[in-house]
Amino acid sequence: MTARSIEGRRALAAWAALVAGAFAVGGLLHARGVLRIDHLPPLHALARLPTLALLPAAAFAAVAVPALPRLTAHLPMRAALAAAFAASLAWTVLLAVSGEGLAWPFTHPQEYLAGLGAVGDDPLGWLAGFTRDLPAYPTHVRGHPPLPVLVLWALAAAGLPGPFWAAVLVVVTGCSATIAIGLAVRRVAGEDAARRALPYLALCPAAVWIATTMDAFFAGVGAWGTALLVLGARSRAGRVALGLGAGLALGALPYLSYGLVPYLLVPLVAAVAAEVPRTTLAACLAGMAAVSALFAAGGFWWPAGVLATHAEWAADPGAARPYLYFLVADLAVLALVTGPATAVGLVAAGRAGERILPVAALAAVLALDVSGVTRGEVERIWLPYALWVAAAAGRTAAGRAGDRRLLAVQAVSGLLLQGFVRSPW
Repeated sequence: MTARSIEGRRALAAWAALVAGAFAVGGLLHARGVLRIDHLPPLHALARLPTLALLPAAAFAAVAVPALPRLTAHLPMRAALAAAFAASLAWTVLLAVSGEGLAWPFTHPQEYLAGLGAVGDDPLGWLAGFTRDLPAYPTHVRGHPPLPVLVLWALAAAGLPGPFWAAVLVVVTGCSATIAIGLAVRRVAGEDAARRALPYLALCPAAVWIATTMDAFFAGVGAWGTALLVLGARSRAGRVALGLGAGLALGALPYLSYGLVPYLLVPLVAAVAAEVPRTTLAACLAGMAAVSALFAAGGFWWPAGVLATHAEWAADPGAARPYLYFLVADLAVLALVTGPATAVGLVAAGRAGERILPVAALAAVLALDVSGVTRGEVERIWLPYALWVAAAAGRTAAGRAGDRRLLAVQAVSGLLLQGFVRSPW
């Protein structure tokens, strides 16, 4: 047995122990009444049994596992990226329709769409009074800055209202992170590393929560902001334009979710690794500043929003969850969302450049986890970070077209999660 296979088995054992331990302790805490609002801790979900509706997703996985690594290894890069995106989209949708449906989560009365009535025809007036009126809004609106609601308002204003179009926006944007992360990995670690990561990004177990939670939209915005930033290192003509686009996307992140501030470590590390020129960095900072200035001009002051949201969170039953349990259990959820192949990839031997972006995302997760404001319900909160961490799974291929066994394990993980877990998002 080689040293590489021993390391891989140890990583799988650690992954399994972390996940099993979190469920065992969580079940005990739930039985004792400590975790009353979580019925399947560490997940905020209910248990269920799989149905035959999962068969189309299983059939797709049976075809994609052997085919996708060959496609992403041998097609021209643009076609490889398109194939991975198409696979991610199909995988995500097939998983979603095997359960409650693609748009079902957006119909919940505590979701963002339920807050559109308060916006009406005056988004600027709503924005100016957002912090003041926060206690009157649905749960997800109270827990976030105002931009998610404004995005859905703009979608409806463009003639695409309702849960279905919101789901389409979220799923397409979330799955497009596969392309953006592939481009960023290619720029930082090389084309071979990007090609090997693409199948694992496409069939990541996170797809279960990409359809349909708004956090998948956040994941896509953050991934494209990072990709545009590092692509600015290649194009002389587009340095300023790409940097500005990156800045607008990355500057929007804190206004999409307060928990995305640590995410900015990922583009920072990527910029250093890709040696992004100063002109691109300056344009990026200008774009980020412009976003903050626009919100401030509209009457929303970000620090005041943080304080108001923290007060709402402190009064919520979720704030009473035990810190020490979720300090570890939230990492077990990250392990579930990214899959066992990611654990193997993180410890696999190889060039350090292939590990740098996943490790940066993991460091950002740890910072957020230690803060204590992410006690449970992180299967969606981790999504923007999880996709970058999952890119490490490509390192298991070690220069080959792909380790189909580990890719199959990733797909099976997604099927098991969709089949046995009923999530409210």
